Amino acid sequence: MKIDSCPNCGSDHYIKSGVIKDRQRYKCKHCNYFFTVNKIGKKIDDYYVNKALQLYLEGLTYREIERILGISHVSIMNWVRKYNIKRPYNSKYHPTYKILSSEELTKFFSETNNLSGAGVVVTELGDKFMLIKWERFRE
Repeated sequence: MKIDSCPNCGSDHYIKSGVIKDRQRYKCKHCNYFFTVNKIGKKIDDYYVNKALQLYLEGLTYREIERILGISHVSIMNWVRKYNIKRPYNSKYHPTYKILSSEELTKFFSETNNLSGAGVVVTELGDKFMLIKWERFRE
């Protein structure tokens, strides 16, 4: 982890001075102040947070989103709670999804019989596309 300057005086003249609670300790040569650097931790890019919440609203389960985006289902549940996301409920329809390349997506839409009696959303996933389709439950 890189340090720019002493948090007390702003000097960039410091030395290592031991380890405390598994964190490197430093001593400023200018003001003799001892300090440690806070751990930044792992932060997931906002793009994936937004994409996960969008997929949740489209009807996908936490585990399905985990498999698609590679983000823990627990993280997704925490974001849903944090942002107070409420998914609309409609028992007459169920979502299915496919991950497609641009060529596969073009082919899917060229076959018009795929869309009868269904709703479709297409969302970008890096260099692929996710097609979410709602169909009525067949009785």
